Amino acid sequence: MSGERRIPVGRIVGVHGVQGWIKLESHTDPRRNIFRYLPWTVRHRGVEHTIDVVEGREQGKGLVAHWPELESRDQAHALIGAEIWVPRDALPPPRPGEYYWVDLEGLRVAGVDGYDFGRVSHLSSTGANDVMSVIGERERLIPFLKDDVIRRVDLDAGLIEIDWDPEF
Repeated sequence: MSGERRIPVGRIVGVHGVQGWIKLESHTDPRRNIFRYLPWTVRHRGVEHTIDVVEGREQGKGLVAHWPELESRDQAHALIGAEIWVPRDALPPPRPGEYYWVDLEGLRVAGVDGYDFGRVSHLSSTGANDVMSVIGERERLIPFLKDDVIRRVDLDAGLIEIDWDPEF
């Protein structure tokens, strides 16, 4: 990928009809917001294509999309598994006190007592709450519970301060 910071927002999971429409899995919330963030960079098998215009809609329980270069079901089928990336700056700024997960990845995590837990590898949702995977001398799964565990997030300093037992 180029030097521009891009983040994954979805992937192609199937075909819809015979005119080159694709089925999408969206990582955005709500899922239809994937159509708001352009241009798309579609990455598949080491090849990238930039897509500037996308037609898309909700279809049943999922999403379908189409762009002018996709003319057939066979072309669409060949893209199954492709990832959809967008420039990070295509996303709107988060509301105060909210963060994009991608902006937290790589931040240093320190305890309120100064203990260095390591860096955020990634975040995931468990249904009950979000969880940070922090890699230091070992991997820790730390719940992302604001005010209870997460005491402070300072993006400028690259730091997340937590109240967490290092032995846990």
